[in-house]
Amino acid sequence: MPALLSRFLRPHWLALTAALFAGATLIDYLHWDARAYFWLKEQHLSKGERDASVWLPGYNAVLQAKLLEGLEDDETSGLTYNPLSGTLFTVTGKHPLLVELSRQGEVLRRIELLGFSNPEGVEVLGDGRLAIIDERTRQLTAFALSDVAESIDARDLESFDLGFADAGNKGFEGIAWDERHQRLLLAKERSPLGLFSLPFPGEEGAAGVMQSMPAGHLFVRDLSSLTVDPRTGHTLVLSDESRLLLELDEQGEPLSFISLIGGLNGLEHGIQQAEGVAMDEAGDIYVVGEPNLFYVFRKDPT
Repeated sequence: MPALLSRFLRPHWLALTAALFAGATLIDYLHWDARAYFWLKEQHLSKGERDASVWLPGYNAVLQAKLLEGLEDDETSGLTYNPLSGTLFTVTGKHPLLVELSRQGEVLRRIELLGFSNPEGVEVLGDGRLAIIDERTRQLTAFALSDVAESIDARDLESFDLGFADAGNKGFEGIAWDERHQRLLLAKERSPLGLFSLPFPGEEGAAGVMQSMPAGHLFVRDLSSLTVDPRTGHTLVLSDESRLLLELDEQGEPLSFISLIGGLNGLEHGIQQAEGVAMDEAGDIYVVGEPNLFYVFRKDPT
């Protein structure tokens, strides 16, 4: 009888063991254990601490999955807000374009990017210039954009080599301007992922030395995009693979986060491949997801 029972239970124990192993692997891959721990930590922050931060759990989607018209055959990546014009900019990779958007997700104009191989990030600098990261060539290119420009040629502009020659398609994707410290923040996607700072002075000056930044305990699989909240100086980090938006304080420590899966924070459906994030002076958060979808998150005033 024991032998018969053993033969009966063996396949069930094997299936249970396999299921437990698969579950543990998934939890480790998605960092769900770290998320659960950090969620509990979030609950103990005081109202004053929350009010002094971006506090992402207070945000909800107010516009979601809006199609960026005319970009159906391409993939948007990176996003930045221009306070001078009150508009947003993103870049596309298949057919390199710089695209200006309204804050309602309307395509205002498209500028051809010549001499760019794989533009992945875009940012408005403090002096109004735009900076674009080309992930494949590891180049950062800054330029002034006129109101009537129809094309930008990287071969006519000064570029800065970001290094990591062996990074391939796992290089720098995120870029953000830190007004308080007059520097660029850069995010290396993965293998390994990391945050870096780069002093970037005026148009006639040379870029400084890029330095690694403390990044706390980031429970994400990759880094897709960055933006800096001009009010608090905190950095928002977007992770495509982890479907997370994470707030870091000025010491690089996680402070709050929201998940980008469906059913949470007003999202009817999850953002499948979030590739760009930006924030305006009012605190509204904008996200673009591949191939060409646009989202707006707004904080509940209550």
